[in-house]
Amino acid sequence: MNTDFDAAASLPSQIPIFPLPSALLLPGGQLPLNIFEPRYLAMIEDALGASGRLIGMVQPIEEDGQLFGIGCAGRISYFQETGDGRYMIALNGVSRFRLHDHKVTSRGYRLADVGWEEFITDLEDGEGGIGNRDHMFSVMRRYFDQRGFEADWDQIEQSDDNSILNTLAMVCPFDVAEKQALLEAEGITRRADLLVAMMEMALHEDDGQNDARH
Repeated sequence: MNTDFDAAASLPSQIPIFPLPSALLLPGGQLPLNIFEPRYLAMIEDALGASGRLIGMVQPIEEDGQLFGIGCAGRISYFQETGDGRYMIALNGVSRFRLHDHKVTSRGYRLADVGWEEFITDLEDGEGGIGNRDHMFSVMRRYFDQRGFEADWDQIEQSDDNSILNTLAMVCPFDVAEKQALLEAEGITRRADLLVAMMEMALHEDDGQNDARH
């Protein structure tokens, strides 16, 4: 019996989706969200009452409403109402999905037809890892210094590979297309290599700009 196919088959064929640029959720990662628009407040309420409590995060390609074809679904793992009508939630990444179609519900948010089959490996324990952690940490330190980011390096170096990649992919100010490439990368090793390449490219571009100013 293939438990991965069984797990994929148990996921719903329709989920609410939240189009949000540069908000990257990866399988196994966590994404905090501050919800305040009425349609998305309604979406959270409906998701909390549904089996699985799943919400799909998808990036818009353009401001005209067109969406990328691949997103990532997360399960609501934390929920808090604020005193001013907002919801604070956290999504735990479950699996990527293929976006087939979507429509706007009477509550104002989008409900999507999705497929999970091509991403069943997201439901497994991740294989592979960061190929060269020392090199990644070296690039990260230079990148963080350049951007003025503060970090607890002792804690980062003690974190597992998946936690490091999820955190980096979420906090680094990459553009929408770069974040989509990270989402679509197959496996931890490929995602780590791509992340290092993006940080090195940003460092190289900034070095070039500094040289030009001199």
